[in-house]
Amino acid sequence: MDLPVMPPVQPMLAKAVKGVPDPAKFGGLSFEPKWDGFRCLLFKDGDEVELASRNTKPLTRYFPEIVEAARAQLPERCVLDGEVFVALPTDTGARKLEFEVLQERIHPAASRVEKLSGETPAEFVAFDVLALGADDLTALPFAERRAALEQALGHLAGGPCHLTRTTEDPAVAQQWFSQFEGAGLDGVVAKPLGEPYSPNARTMLKIKHERTADVVLCGYREHKTSTPEKPLLGSMLLGLYSGETLQHVGVSASFTAARRAELWVELQELVCPIEEHPWGAWQEWAIANPDRVPGTQSRWSQGKDLSFTPLRPDRVLEVKYDNMEGRRFRHTAHFKRWRPDRDPASCGYDQLEQVVGYDLGDILSGA
Repeated sequence: MDLPVMPPVQPMLAKAVKGVPDPAKFGGLSFEPKWDGFRCLLFKDGDEVELASRNTKPLTRYFPEIVEAARAQLPERCVLDGEVFVALPTDTGARKLEFEVLQERIHPAASRVEKLSGETPAEFVAFDVLALGADDLTALPFAERRAALEQALGHLAGGPCHLTRTTEDPAVAQQWFSQFEGAGLDGVVAKPLGEPYSPNARTMLKIKHERTADVVLCGYREHKTSTPEKPLLGSMLLGLYSGETLQHVGVSASFTAARRAELWVELQELVCPIEEHPWGAWQEWAIANPDRVPGTQSRWSQGKDLSFTPLRPDRVLEVKYDNMEGRRFRHTAHFKRWRPDRDPASCGYDQLEQVVGYDLGDILSGA
């Protein structure tokens, strides 16, 4: 493979904002649906096709049907940024994105991959272009890259490869935000028209239907009804990276009894000695501290057992939360799903929506 943009490439990222932004503040914006799948960079040079995840890991072997579709539908030489998704029909016949079904496609057995590629075939939707033919397009503003993408992929119809739709009208974007959720889409993305393609930079904006974060699973506490004969997970301990430090950010704890038992078994392979854990240095702390690290006492704990089982910080999960209090979730976060496509080291505070400060005095005074 010999392309003007070669792997590995980290995709351009987005930061969360509240509501559809005003294009005038950004020199013009292009809005598009926010797809709920695996971020994917597609590299094609003739019959050679490579798929790479958000964290540059290979996806090619898991989606042979996309490789074949790319060979048949896409330009001879190109590098595209897009999303791999699975859509299945509902009871009404309308198709809906199914992220959990997509997750099942990541399987080590080649026979299983082949079987699922026929039963739950994935598709690819392109929303940016990094290279076409012999040309590197990353330095061009998005408006020009989009025009090149439309010229190259405008013929696509019916899939499995698609070109995402866009609009520069914020009213239309707001309509999409309200309507497209019923099809399983995750919100709306806004891209400044004048920006180049900036790998691993949060230059795009995302407007989602709820506050979510991708966090690192760092450990667990057992449920108060857990017994040696029937162990149950009580809560997951969550972390976010601040630089190279894995900060304790809160817990997720809302599970059924059956799920608690399943999770306890599922997570045993990640159990590690506390000395090998990023939080190992905290095990000797016996008093409250500003980070409210796991296992330490505070004036609220009243001697309660706060010990936890450390896990290798290899897994990422997506949680829903209401807001932040300092560097932590204000309340218990709600587990949404595992994110096998995310690299734990990429889960930092910069992904969180920055809430605009407000003076409590103004609220109390009615200002």
